[in-house]
Amino acid sequence: MAISIQNRRRRPTVASARLKRMSSAICRGLGLGDVELSIVITDDEQMRALNRAWRRRDRPTDVLSFSQVEGRRPSRRVKVLGDVVISADTAARQATQAGVTLEAEVARLLVHGVLHLLGHDHVHGGRQAARMQKEERRLLAVLKGRDA
Repeated sequence: MAISIQNRRRRPTVASARLKRMSSAICRGLGLGDVELSIVITDDEQMRALNRAWRRRDRPTDVLSFSQVEGRRPSRRVKVLGDVVISADTAARQATQAGVTLEAEVARLLVHGVLHLLGHDHVHGGRQAARMQKEERRLLAVLKGRDA
């Protein structure tokens, strides 16, 4: 498993080693073996620029996923998943609002982003959103159980 971390933020602090362990646990929990995954921790300014360029939304967001997987339902044998970009600034605000730690919020966003890389979608609601939420809960439980 090849997981690269680009941690562009010193504050709020998100430990790169912890991110790597969480990412590995998520991939194992999804039954993914030898995969490549890139994680970028950035700030609201960079996230806003990415969101504007790729989604035409001129505001920061918490997580963006850039999949390298072809097709609507990718195989579990995929080698290169893609990139998950998380705004540490937004994650910190959301953690405070939800009454959780920054680490817990980043874990949730990481799970969410990886599921998007694999084709999960919640935007249109319904069964797709329900399946994604169920898988998010399962993977977060995996992370808690393994103390990633």
